[in-house]
Amino acid sequence: MNKVAVIMGSDSDLPIVEKAIATLGEFGVPTEVHVFSAHRTPEQARAFAMSARENGFGAILAAAGKAAHLAGAIAANTTLPVIGIPVKSNTLDGIDALLSTVQMPSGIPVATVAIDGAVNAALLAVQILAVSDPALAAALDARRAADTRKTLEKDQAVAQRFNK
Repeated sequence: MNKVAVIMGSDSDLPIVEKAIATLGEFGVPTEVHVFSAHRTPEQARAFAMSARENGFGAILAAAGKAAHLAGAIAANTTLPVIGIPVKSNTLDGIDALLSTVQMPSGIPVATVAIDGAVNAALLAVQILAVSDPALAAALDARRAADTRKTLEKDQAVAQRFNK
C-alpha cells in the first residue's frame, strides 16, 4: 500500500492535522508527517514533493493557514494527488487560506476540502488509494455503513422524543 504524506506549514496546524493522521490510521494507511513551509523552507518542500512518488507515496495532504501556498507549492512539484486543508486562523477566519488553496491555475490541480476539514482530506486520500486496493475499498464501504447506522440511530432518538 502506498503511503500518504501529511505536510503542515507550521506546527501550529498540528491540532487540525492530527485528525487526518488519526483517520488514516483507522484505515491502516502508512503515514509520514512533516512541517515544511512554502515560504520558510521552499527548497525542502520542493525536494520532498519531487521525490514523493519514488519514496512510495500515493497522495499528499498539505495543511496551511493564512496565505496558504503550501498545497500549490507541493502540487507544482509532483503529479501525485495533492489535497489542500485550509486552516482557520484569527485573520479572516480561514477564508484567506481557503481561497489561497482552492484558486490554483489550470494545470496544477489541488483538491481542496473545507476549512479545518482534515478528516475529509484523509478520507479522500483513502478513496484515491482504494482505486487500486480492494481491501481499502471494502473498509471505506464498512465505514460508510457504520456512519449510516449511527445517523439512523440518531434519527430514531430524535423522532421518539419529538414525534408523539
